[in-house]
Amino acid sequence: MVYTVTLNPSIDYIVRLDKFVNGITNRTTSEEYYFGGKGINVSCVLAELDIDSTAFGFTAGFTGEAIENGIRNDRIFTDFIRLRNGVSRVNVKIKAEAETEINAQGPHVEDNELEELMKKLDRLKDGDTIVLAGSIPNTLPDDTYERILERVEGKRIRAVVDATRKLLLNSLKYKPFLIKPNKQELSEIFSAEVNTREDIVSYALKLQELGAQNVLVSLGGKGALLVDEFGKQHTCGVLKEKVINTVGSGDSMVAGFIAGCERKNDYDYALKLGTACGNATAFLNGLATKEKIAELMEQLG
Repeated sequence: MVYTVTLNPSIDYIVRLDKFVNGITNRTTSEEYYFGGKGINVSCVLAELDIDSTAFGFTAGFTGEAIENGIRNDRIFTDFIRLRNGVSRVNVKIKAEAETEINAQGPHVEDNELEELMKKLDRLKDGDTIVLAGSIPNTLPDDTYERILERVEGKRIRAVVDATRKLLLNSLKYKPFLIKPNKQELSEIFSAEVNTREDIVSYALKLQELGAQNVLVSLGGKGALLVDEFGKQHTCGVLKEKVINTVGSGDSMVAGFIAGCERKNDYDYALKLGTACGNATAFLNGLATKEKIAELMEQLG
């Protein structure tokens, strides 16, 4: 079983306008709602790939109920902790001449509610995968990811961490199966310019020295590079199609890579499927669909 953890899920409210003018009433041309959060995105794309997952995390209020009901299907088992106070956040994405985002803080999580999550982790068993994706809300301790990984330590579980800076670095002592920084995040982690393939490989190897098993680096319009646990390098390019949406593309890549590892013990295949999923989301208004992933897998050959 794959378990995803989304500590601060949201409803993403996307509004489209021909032009946004500050200080007056603006009229939209269209609106869309998506249930957001990096772990939730991973679960949703895994479902398109016929992979079951259980979604952990915290929800609150009427928006939390909407999130749980909205993502639940035959492939996604929702097991969120319902918080006593507050409401799950609504993030506003304004798409006009430029893109503007207003992200809410989210509800406060009490210590006993965090402990409830920790107890749920005890059901994980050998062979399972846990995905920790996204930032930690400021209402939770900075070491929450570390505490989660410590809780499952000692079991043969594949941990996937998609986070930034200290959140990522502090997880490496638990030897995660996969991490997925992008080129900009590598620059931030090491306070260095990362421009060439040699730079990327060099810093990926440093992350492996710190504990990561597989390092998947997304390169945006230049594809992706994987340095696997054996030190072998794998690359996959991108497909030429109009990019509509980049939100969730990285999460989709993670989902595809996990699914590829579930299906075959082949990192080339996992990277290819991850690339197809990431591109599929980029070419659609929402997350990758089964049909679009299959189309792009055929193009990748």
